[in-house]
Amino acid sequence: MNRHIVGGLLLALTVTVILFLSYALTFPPAKWLALWNETVLGVPFIVFLFMASSLIGMLFGAVFDWFWRKQWRAIEHALFQIEQGSTELSPQHTAKELDDVWQRIEKLQKHWLEQTKRTQKLATEKAEQEEELIERIISEERNRLARELHDSVSQQLFAASMMMSALMETYIGSEQAKKQLKLVEQMIHQSQLEMRALLLHLRPVQLKGKSLQDGMRELLTELAQKVPMEIKWKIEDVTLDRGVEDHLFRILQESVSNTLRHAKATMLEVLLLERDGFVLLRVSDDGVGFDVERTKSGSYGLQNMYERAAEIGGTLKVVSVKNKGTRLEVKVPLV
Repeated sequence: MNRHIVGGLLLALTVTVILFLSYALTFPPAKWLALWNETVLGVPFIVFLFMASSLIGMLFGAVFDWFWRKQWRAIEHALFQIEQGSTELSPQHTAKELDDVWQRIEKLQKHWLEQTKRTQKLATEKAEQEEELIERIISEERNRLARELHDSVSQQLFAASMMMSALMETYIGSEQAKKQLKLVEQMIHQSQLEMRALLLHLRPVQLKGKSLQDGMRELLTELAQKVPMEIKWKIEDVTLDRGVEDHLFRILQESVSNTLRHAKATMLEVLLLERDGFVLLRVSDDGVGFDVERTKSGSYGLQNMYERAAEIGGTLKVVSVKNKGTRLEVKVPLV
């Protein structure tokens, strides 16, 4: 701002000096004293002239600065909208001198939109190809392994858990032994959760002809019946490309698996919403939390979720507070 004011002040003073020199060269020196003798508001005319020109220059500079700051703020806001993934720019009334700049910004926004469309289209094609390949080669094997684990190890863990619960209710021995039995019971309980997470990984990860909403409801309903955890969900109807649905479902599976294995949570909440041109997938728990920055670099599952979100033009944000829980949110533009 100071630069524009100083510039306006120098311009006004330059014009005043030129006018004064023109007067001095036109009229003889004897008449120069008239400029000093004449007063305006008690101030010699020559001093008043310089003061008035300085004030006008400063006002001109301030108005000029305000005008161009407004133009640059509008440009900055438009670039921020593009950075945030907005599909439409807010209408702006700017100077004609910036028309070329705005045309380039609009081209940039259209280019980003086309890139996102192409990325999502490629993700859709890739998902379809992967689905056919995986379905043909390993789907049956994964189902067989999951079925055997469920019928053998999972059932045995459940039986052991029931026996330990009955033993704890009737045990009247020493307090030290009772604590150890309680510890064994907790280990069996954690092993059950690990087994549920493993079965979640082994089951086919494709939606297999179902919509994202149907797949999510089926997955969460099954978990609610088998896991000792409060599971809540709110799933809205959102129309998405096949590839976007597939990636969001895989992110949900990975996130729920991490919660079962590591969070020690008592509550899990899943939301699928459409807001302001974006689809939001949010998974929250009340578990022990973790250090996001430290875990991000060493966790294949977390890194895989970040990559899946990027492949469909979206962003993934994870917020975790120690002993308060974790919230994962995927935000994908609807194009």
